[in-house]
Amino acid sequence: MKIGITGATGQLGTLVVEQLKKRTDASSLVAMVRSPEKVDGIEARAFDYEKPDQLAEALVGVDSLLLISGNEIGQRARQHKNVINAAKEAGVKWIVYTSLLRADTSTINLAQEHLTTENLLKESGISFTILRNGWYTENYTGSLSGAVEAGALIGSAGDGRISSAGRADFAEAAAVVLTSAGHEGKTYELSGDEAYTLTELAEETSKQSGKVIAYQNLPEADYSQALKSFGLPDGFADAIASWDVSASKGDLYDEGKTLSELIGHSTTPLSEVVKTALN
Repeated sequence: MKIGITGATGQLGTLVVEQLKKRTDASSLVAMVRSPEKVDGIEARAFDYEKPDQLAEALVGVDSLLLISGNEIGQRARQHKNVINAAKEAGVKWIVYTSLLRADTSTINLAQEHLTTENLLKESGISFTILRNGWYTENYTGSLSGAVEAGALIGSAGDGRISSAGRADFAEAAAVVLTSAGHEGKTYELSGDEAYTLTELAEETSKQSGKVIAYQNLPEADYSQALKSFGLPDGFADAIASWDVSASKGDLYDEGKTLSELIGHSTTPLSEVVKTALN
């Protein structure tokens, strides 16, 4: 059985491939990527969401497909539709899709594209599994070195609790689902075992860095402007600030333990991801 992994050279895809190699023979894996020359150790095929005429041919012989959502906000529903249509034409039997935590009720502006893709999958006639991934802890810890340097962590999440998990935890869950039975037709809400506020993240960063790091909560427009001053593109800065506001409303909080149940162990503690980021 051939398992295709879209975006296999991306941050999540690379980790999924590592996890799959632990669970199945590497000869059964196919990296579906824009640049096959960047792939080592498994078969690689050219695969570009923006080239729909070439997708079906690339998917020939693939039985199961992990569709990792694209990274172009505003283009993803269309791109995902291209992949789903091609998968149907190529005879792919099962698609596992990385969606967003509670995509059907979330106020996060990413939710609609994910929900549209979920509906396309349900209408496709292909067996599917939906992995509604919560936030990656790295979404926040990636900026900690700058926070330590500045002596402050900024955001717009207020006292919203964030049930994130390490990217590796979500990658492991995808690999488990792809290599075990009984997941077809299911939608999994996936989140970390541990929830925290950005104030608590700042406290953990202070503890590990030995420097007092305060959390400064900003109005959405001010946070966006600060991100732009750091060099982020206008649209991306606006998006990040809006996601924090959604976090303040509880959209990144979840009490379920489905992720740790799937992977068979607790999700990576916040303290470990902070340690990795600071080192």
